[in-house]
Amino acid sequence: MMAMLRLSQANSLLLPKTSLEGYHTKVSEENKRASVEVFLKAAGHLECAMHQVLPRMSPEKRKGLPVDLSEGVLKATCMQALGQAIDVQLGLAIDSPKATLAVKRRLACEMVKCWQQAHESIADIPLLDGWGEKHRLFVKWKHMEAKAAAYYYHGLILDEGNTEKSHRAAVAALQSAEESLRESRAVCEAFHTASPFSRSPTLWGSMKYLHDKIHKDSNCKVRINKDLYSNVDRTHETVPALPDFAVALQPEEYRLPRTDAASAND
Repeated sequence: MMAMLRLSQANSLLLPKTSLEGYHTKVSEENKRASVEVFLKAAGHLECAMHQVLPRMSPEKRKGLPVDLSEGVLKATCMQALGQAIDVQLGLAIDSPKATLAVKRRLACEMVKCWQQAHESIADIPLLDGWGEKHRLFVKWKHMEAKAAAYYYHGLILDEGNTEKSHRAAVAALQSAEESLRESRAVCEAFHTASPFSRSPTLWGSMKYLHDKIHKDSNCKVRINKDLYSNVDRTHETVPALPDFAVALQPEEYRLPRTDAASAND
């Protein structure tokens, strides 16, 4: 419950406020940074549940828990909180003229790792109700968005090389970014049409910037490289692997409060 309240608090910080005139204003940088801290608190509560609460329960009691409180769902939600925090960081980096492509690529790759772990944690869990399936679709949607961002920045960095090999790899990465973006749109639509139905929001965060940039830059680089290497067949070009970065953000540690003997006996 504490983790869910934290997630709700973090997401509310990222909602644009409506002015007295009825116009939506931008989310302040202060609110974005505050949301990162709250996401980390949420992740800390979930880690506490996984490592301090569940191990103290008997196997019989754990079997009786609803699937939403299973270790896999708790792990997925923890990684979701980290992934959303990194997404906010990436958005801040995009807005900063000082942030390099390398910094943006690293953040995007870290985000992929978080959403990949979230996806793996609930892939085999029988989430039979509507909310469970909607959660699974949300994780897949954000995973594909993260891959689109990571391949996009990876492609731009590869394109800075001076060799035909690096340019061809850049094109393959950018095309993979565009494919991931297309898939994310399809999963996004499936998410919103899945019961309980929800309305598709306007683009925000890193995708607000990348949604159009990925398509434009991918087409541009493909066209340029076709002109440079018109005799080269790139039909079977292998997509370059993404760099493997450790996730820098960590959940904020949370410990259960001590209980006295009297309350423990109760």
